[in-house]
Amino acid sequence: MPHLTLEYTCNLKHFNPADALAAINQAMFDSGLFGEADIKSRAIALDTFQIGVSAAPRAFAHVRIALLAGRSSQQRKTLADAVLAALAVAVNGQIGTEIQLSVETVELDRTSYAKAVING
Repeated sequence: MPHLTLEYTCNLKHFNPADALAAINQAMFDSGLFGEADIKSRAIALDTFQIGVSAAPRAFAHVRIALLAGRSSQQRKTLADAVLAALAVAVNGQIGTEIQLSVETVELDRTSYAKAVING
């Protein structure tokens, strides 16, 4: 735990999702809230998206962090801010394009979360 999902629009030029995940995972680890091997992340490119109603050039990247309940609001806010900072570095600006970045944390119910680790 946690599970992190990075969704980003395919019109982000010069964006490397693998590099972004590496930087975000490092920020997550640096928070001190998680063990290194517990951080699981994935990136999903969005080919079809709509931002607002204008035809203006826009893009976005959004991170959803699902974590077990029990962390304080301040811990979740500090984590979201650190992840947002890492994401901002990974997303290079594009002249003439508005890029919106966001991060959310979502608490999972600890009693119903199930996990198994298989070592082969």
